[in-house]
Amino acid sequence: MAGKQRVSVSAKTPKSKARKDSGATATGQKWAATPEAESKALKLRVVAGVLWALAIALEVFTIVWALVPDKEFDNARMWTVIGLIVGIGVLTVIGSLLWKKANKLDPASEEDKVRFFVQNQLGVIITVLAFLPLIVFVLMDKNLDGKQKGILGGVAAVVAVVVGIASADFDPPSVEKYTEDQNVITLLHDGDADAPVYWTKSGKVYHVCDKVSAVNQESADNTIYDGTIDAAQEAGKERLTKQWKSEARTCGFAEDDITRVEQGLKSNPSRLIEPSASESETVGVG
Repeated sequence: MAGKQRVSVSAKTPKSKARKDSGATATGQKWAATPEAESKALKLRVVAGVLWALAIALEVFTIVWALVPDKEFDNARMWTVIGLIVGIGVLTVIGSLLWKKANKLDPASEEDKVRFFVQNQLGVIITVLAFLPLIVFVLMDKNLDGKQKGILGGVAAVVAVVVGIASADFDPPSVEKYTEDQNVITLLHDGDADAPVYWTKSGKVYHVCDKVSAVNQESADNTIYDGTIDAAQEAGKERLTKQWKSEARTCGFAEDDITRVEQGLKSNPSRLIEPSASESETVGVG
């Protein structure tokens, strides 16, 4: 870890403070996004919605302007339509990436399966809406010959597939997954829900301690950040590393500690384990 800088980060609106201010208790409740994370997610979703609306509008323009009957379809118009198709793809994929980023800040719950699917795969749905009508109009356009239909239909299909794959979330975040991550850290640290986790600027996940190799590799700013899970998520870290067990061993936790965490997760798989007053006094690694 030689040469690595250390920076401690505080969450702008810790959930523990939000609960205290509201007089509510979250004991037994599921993980919830901080107000700061919810605000960021809302802004990202608004921008994504605007970009998707522009993509749909551009699709309508392409159909009405370039694929209407009784218009000569020359090479210039062909290349213009190809450019419009690419533009639709760019707008759609940027919107989808922003939407997925928002979902990581403020995920849906797996309990509502319909909402969970729609929220996490909305980018794919928008991709279908942005390209399927366009492809149908291309194939039905009487002003296009077979070669032109093949080129435009092929380009639209390829762009749609690329955008759809980029828009899909194959490992979507959820309230339940975040609850489990929080419980791992809470149980490892004997009930301390605000125990620190560790991450780097370029990494996508956070880690159990600062001894693990993942945070000690060369990075752009050569810095290891530490803070609560709230702070890590506000910094854009998606989840706890899936290698938390091996990291816990590297960090000095005993096998009994790891077994205790696994048993705790099995007995309380989707509820947030809150520390009692006595538990919160015991904190430590190893």
